[in-house]
Amino acid sequence: MDIRSIKTFQTIVKYGSFNKAASELKYAQSTITTHIKKLESDLGTKLFEREKGLHLTQAGKLLNRKGELLLKDFENLQEAMSELINGESGMIRIGAMEPTASYRIPNLLKPFIKAFPKIQVSIQIENSKTLSKMVKSDEIDLAICTAPDLSSGMHFTPLFSESIALLIPENEQLGGQETITLKDIENEEILITTAVCPFRRNLEKQMIDKGIRPNYQMEISHMPALKFYAQAGFGIAAVPLITVTPPPEGTVVREISDFRKALTVGMLRNEERSYTGKAMESLIQLLTENLATEKLE
Repeated sequence: MDIRSIKTFQTIVKYGSFNKAASELKYAQSTITTHIKKLESDLGTKLFEREKGLHLTQAGKLLNRKGELLLKDFENLQEAMSELINGESGMIRIGAMEPTASYRIPNLLKPFIKAFPKIQVSIQIENSKTLSKMVKSDEIDLAICTAPDLSSGMHFTPLFSESIALLIPENEQLGGQETITLKDIENEEILITTAVCPFRRNLEKQMIDKGIRPNYQMEISHMPALKFYAQAGFGIAAVPLITVTPPPEGTVVREISDFRKALTVGMLRNEERSYTGKAMESLIQLLTENLATEKLE
């Protein structure tokens, strides 16, 4: 039993005639007859009685009721399949590190969701190392993160630099200084993220290169939460500048004058995967054009 035969059957019922159905469907009369014979053979029963006109059998009446639903479901399936093939429906899985996930991605996705309302978007927020593994294992389609140790088949496109600044409680002496160096924070109680965080590793490397040993007061795993602990007076926080613009009440922001290298953030993709489809192509273009607006260091 195929959809074409059911459509032929429904057309015959609608017009009450094999001839009129053939004209409507632009089929030869023999084709219409063949469709119905095949349908009756597949179902193992007659669908029409031809004595004194054309009438439906009980089986024909049942097929007439169910056939309309079958055709509608098939049309819906065809439409959904076409949208999926053309990249206008389905799911796109994005990975993002903080603070990009909270401070940059939300507003960028608004026009995308409006343009592709049938696309489901999944956002996974992880550190760069985890995101790299997820891209490689096809758990996500792409990631916005720092550059990983690239393996075969992985491609990283730099987009922007994430600047680092100090968030300091107003009552701290350091907050009164207009110019702050890495040496100035050597003995300060620093609030920092976990050891896998690229922002922490970058700060540590620059301090160690200058012979400075960091003094960590508290380790907080969630990057956007750092500012609230600094605001509460637990210490100074080394944070991406975007997360403290403007600074929370009771704090001041100071840049580190000899902090020379901001982190480069970009788009990580798996070269072994195909990134076709209108939605995916549009998303990649949207992210690239809107994120690649800040000077790379």
